[in-house]
Amino acid sequence: MVSPTQGNLGAILRSCEGAGVDAVILPRHRAVHITPSAAKAAAGAIEYLTLCVVPGLPTAIQQLRDANVWVVGLDDAADKPLFGLGDLAREHVCLVLGAEGPGLSRLVRERCDLVVSIPMSGALSSLNVSAAAALATYEVVRARTV
Repeated sequence: MVSPTQGNLGAILRSCEGAGVDAVILPRHRAVHITPSAAKAAAGAIEYLTLCVVPGLPTAIQQLRDANVWVVGLDDAADKPLFGLGDLAREHVCLVLGAEGPGLSRLVRERCDLVVSIPMSGALSSLNVSAAAALATYEVVRARTV
């Protein structure tokens, strides 16, 4: 689930397709949707992904949890590192990314089963949302193959 800019959305879709993600969920309101710019940045990935537009993320998250999908939020303020998912990554997982700047909303954060961060060793505290999405999706892929 993402709330990026058009260029970021396209980059996220490319990473998701490359990582073998089953579907991408986008909120209907206050989010970027597929536009010509996003489609161009996706470089064809939208042809291979299932895209779901939902009325609201909190309800969609609850429905995923009810369907035994682990919901993992990414937030740079989280105490637990992304790299500690371990066996959880082998389960059905939905990664939730917040908007750049504000991050996850309070309600979305509360609905997640787990909130993790990407450990940062440099002077900056966070990554661009498309870079974070790529790193997180491929971390799930990596954890499933070890």
